[in-house]
Amino acid sequence: MRTKMPVRPLKRFTAMAVVAAVASVASVVVAGCEAKVHAKAQSAPLQAAPGLVSSRSPSPPQLAELLFEAISPSQAAPATGFGALEARVRHATEEAAASGATLAVAFLDRVTRELVFDGNSQIVGTASVAKLFIADDLLLREAQGKAALSSDDRQALDVMLQSSDDGAAEKFWDQGGGDAIIAAVTTRYGLTSTTPPSDGRWWNTMSSVTDLIRYYDMLLDGSGGLPIERAKIIVDDLAQSTPTGVDGYPQRFGIPEGLYAEPVAVKQGWMCCIGSDWMHLSTGVIGADRRYIMVVQSLQPADDATARDTITHAVRTMFPDGRI
Repeated sequence: MRTKMPVRPLKRFTAMAVVAAVASVASVVVAGCEAKVHAKAQSAPLQAAPGLVSSRSPSPPQLAELLFEAISPSQAAPATGFGALEARVRHATEEAAASGATLAVAFLDRVTRELVFDGNSQIVGTASVAKLFIADDLLLREAQGKAALSSDDRQALDVMLQSSDDGAAEKFWDQGGGDAIIAAVTTRYGLTSTTPPSDGRWWNTMSSVTDLIRYYDMLLDGSGGLPIERAKIIVDDLAQSTPTGVDGYPQRFGIPEGLYAEPVAVKQGWMCCIGSDWMHLSTGVIGADRRYIMVVQSLQPADDATARDTITHAVRTMFPDGRI
């Protein structure tokens, strides 16, 4: 599905097909850097569109934007051929389904405000992508004078975002009040399908691809409340994402390996098992000017290497030349 989103405010769009699932967590086993979650998917009606609805009015320019030019795409940039992309997304989704995988895909051009969304609004645990919310809340509290970050804290924050360090996430999660972090972030960003974990474990924070698109969009323009110079810390760390996580798990699947000819800034998430499925979530911003945002999620009853290959192949199918 393709829709045109105005620069400000974002308007409601109508999905051609909306597929929803709510993950109900049954038991959790932590292993290595990522959590292993055993969950059951239950069908439930869900409207994806409100996740991209905003009544925000244009904000005045901030001085910090001068330090953050890479995050503001040029309004003079040419439009993307989104009709062809929509067809490739459909083809990638069908190919993944043939191998037993379920994809959810959303892609936003921040200049033209065009959104390609496959209509799958399933909600599952975000795994380490929740570290974005932990970092966002921590940096806002620092900006407000409510928290002080030592040099060791800053290094831990960098490793948490670049190499998915769970130890740092646990520390900052506890210091920030746990579930209160997610409640605060969802309120500031207007995330309607993102909820705190039912068991208090940060990796079971629930979200959808459309909410994550909205989060990145508002992070980049500062309208989510985090000052742009603090948002730059997050994006710069994501641009230095390491080939493997702290636990040794390969984290170049999806966007990094699929869009190999583009500069990307990504946060990856992975966990097993949701039912019998490996979950892989690849999210981030693409292009030297941070013009594009992409979120792709895959659920597949396969081994981890096969599941990683599936999500990477899907991105390569959408962008066969490795670039937008």
